[in-house]
Amino acid sequence: MPALASHRKPRTRVRTTTPAVGLTTAALASVTLLSTQSATAAPAEPKPSIEEVQKKVDALYRQAGTATQQYNQAKTASAEQRSKVDALLEAAAKRADKLNETRRELGSYAAAQYRGGSIAPTATFFLADDPQSYFDQDQLMARLTSRQQKTVADFRTQQKEAAAKRVEATKSLETLTESQATLRTSKQQVQTKLTEARSLLSELTAEEKARLAELERKKEAEAERKAEELARQQAATTKEKAEQTSTDEAETGTGTGGTGSGSGYASKAEKVLAFARAQIGKPYVWGATGPSSYDCSGLTQAAWKAAGVDLPRTTWDQVEVGTRVATADLKPGDLVFFYDDISHVGIYKGDGMMIHAPKPGANVREESIYYMPIYGSVRPA
Repeated sequence: MPALASHRKPRTRVRTTTPAVGLTTAALASVTLLSTQSATAAPAEPKPSIEEVQKKVDALYRQAGTATQQYNQAKTASAEQRSKVDALLEAAAKRADKLNETRRELGSYAAAQYRGGSIAPTATFFLADDPQSYFDQDQLMARLTSRQQKTVADFRTQQKEAAAKRVEATKSLETLTESQATLRTSKQQVQTKLTEARSLLSELTAEEKARLAELERKKEAEAERKAEELARQQAATTKEKAEQTSTDEAETGTGTGGTGSGSGYASKAEKVLAFARAQIGKPYVWGATGPSSYDCSGLTQAAWKAAGVDLPRTTWDQVEVGTRVATADLKPGDLVFFYDDISHVGIYKGDGMMIHAPKPGANVREESIYYMPIYGSVRPA
């Protein structure tokens, strides 16, 4: 008899929920881990203040100015070395020509001796590439006339001089290569500093740029206030000297007629300032010497050249030219240098003001000499 099918409902197995406890524990552990990581992570760097940005940008422009002077110095050295190398190569070529001419003369002597039936070694002596090894053989020298002996002596001298010139030219070429490498390095330094400065400025918001402009206006106002104070002091000093001179002339009954040792300098200074004023509005370009753009020392060099005075190219060399003068004794045309590294220069125009090529992105302009820290001043002529 077949078994009857069971009509019981199958028992449903109930699974315990213990894994939920494990999940909760894992979640708590994750939260704890994240909390720990957050606590130990380095805090984000705070955004620099506008004052800090201003200082950083000013420092970068100053460093670019220093690198510009290094570039100018390397460029000048490279040009001078190139001229020296060209002169040495030309001198070496001339000596080679002279040596070859003497060699040909010696060859003609050898040919004549050969035609006259002289011994073969004599011809070898004259026609050899290096006859020096034969010079000390008395039996051969005895066969030469006094003129031929002089030709041989000249040949010896010319060989030595030509060799010396070749060595000198080689060393000079090595120096030129070093100057050109310095030139490339300085150029890269300038470009790097300027790029960094522009990058900082580009990250500012419109509001931050406005605040930065306000800081610049305050800096300019303070510099102008100091310039006005210097102008008053200089005016008072000039008046006092004029009164003293008038008193002395009245007592002695003599007069200078307005002439003096400074009149020649004043005439040159007028030409310098006339040239400098004509450049106002032209852009600053590092390494430029005009006529469409200038860097700071390029402008001072060109301005004084207009007055017939040749200044060296860099601020570091220009500061060594002429006579040092105190700030209180500045006269129009004097050069004022800035920063401890003497990386900037301007032309004093009077009343505490100067004309200068300021920095990349700016044009040649008039500005207070107190806008930057003064290093010192010179009177070039």
